[in-house]
Amino acid sequence: MRYKAGLETRDRILDATRRLIAEAGLEGTTIKAICDRAEVLPGSFYNLFDSKEQAIVTVVREAIEAVDPDPEHLGKDTLAALVEAYIVFITEQSDLAGVYIAIAVSGTRNNPDLRERFLRHHERRVTRFAAAIEREHPEIEAGARSRRAETLVSALNGIALHRVLDPRFDAAAHSRALLNGALIPL
Repeated sequence: MRYKAGLETRDRILDATRRLIAEAGLEGTTIKAICDRAEVLPGSFYNLFDSKEQAIVTVVREAIEAVDPDPEHLGKDTLAALVEAYIVFITEQSDLAGVYIAIAVSGTRNNPDLRERFLRHHERRVTRFAAAIEREHPEIEAGARSRRAETLVSALNGIALHRVLDPRFDAAAHSRALLNGALIPL
């Protein structure tokens, strides 16, 4: 019974975090605001999360996982599916995409644990993109695949940043053009 109550508390905290990010942005998403919105005491928050950043990163990670084209990681995702999932994340979860970019750029500067977490996430994405390139273009040498995957993921992050700065920016069209070789011919 305690386990179920803990899961319910965790869900309330994450839901409150999600809603606060959408309504108040990163600055307005404080531990106090999260606890008030979730109707939990700070001690309950700290039993589940080490920091506000950990709760925020959890919300962002769950949003990214929700659009994963290969959630079981069976190695069957295509480049197009990976790019489309990124498009969905940055266009349909724009508040969370903005938080993801903000934390990656500024939140990791003075937080080595958070920096390592973001770096691991980035490296996993690059590896998945490289594997998709290998499945679709086995003739491309391994080093070239890795460089192209890194370039593609970095370019998509740049497109996401542009979208965060200007919500009118057509991130989908630019992402698809990138995929279709307009910028990086395979």
